Amino acid sequence: MTTLPYTLDQDDPAIPPIGLVALQTDETIEPEFSRYFRDYEGPLYVTRVPSGEDVTTETLAAMEANLPAAAALLPAARAFRVVGYGCTSGSSVIGSETVEAMVKRTCNTEHVTDPLRATVACAGARGVSRFALLSPYIEEVNATLRAAFARQGVSMEVFGTFGVREEAKVVRLSQASIIEAAVTLGRDSAVEAVFLSCTNLRTIDALHEIEKEIGKPVMSSNQALAWHMRRFVEQNQERTF
Repeated sequence: MTTLPYTLDQDDPAIPPIGLVALQTDETIEPEFSRYFRDYEGPLYVTRVPSGEDVTTETLAAMEANLPAAAALLPAARAFRVVGYGCTSGSSVIGSETVEAMVKRTCNTEHVTDPLRATVACAGARGVSRFALLSPYIEEVNATLRAAFARQGVSMEVFGTFGVREEAKVVRLSQASIIEAAVTLGRDSAVEAVFLSCTNLRTIDALHEIEKEIGKPVMSSNQALAWHMRRFVEQNQERTF
């Protein structure tokens, strides 16, 4: 055997890695993030956290204990600029501060965000606070989510739900159903914007059409999370999706 010489390339600090903790059951966030970050030159690394087949406050709370192990599976050779936790309802049950602490326990990252924290930031940037909420969740999850947003000064008194428990059904809700429901809610004169909740809900191709129909800002879990993560890696650039 001959041991051969080699050199090492230097990592470019201008394009830091970013990370995503996706749910085991999520079939949507990775395909949508591949589009939201298609022009980002740095790497996006994804790990998964065990999650229940049904979305209940009990299954969502159970993710907290598994977050450190999931985050530990992200590459450790470089520090991350930001890691996103891809679960809106999970963020409302566990709490954004706890999510951040769990991720930072095992992953060297400067920032941690989630769809709850990201949507509040996105709402502030767009100057809106009164939302119509469209969710796929059962009521116990909806109530927790709306309360979490209310504590951050974001009202979601107008809301509608598909009432789905099973993650496998959430991802298969048709775009036509999503658009029709969001337009119906968004036309309420009491709201300034619409929020489509759940990272497993396919929304990327629906946002523009809904906005065109109602003439108001429309945000989704994946859109807001991607936007917030981009803000951390591109501090001097204003981006919208």
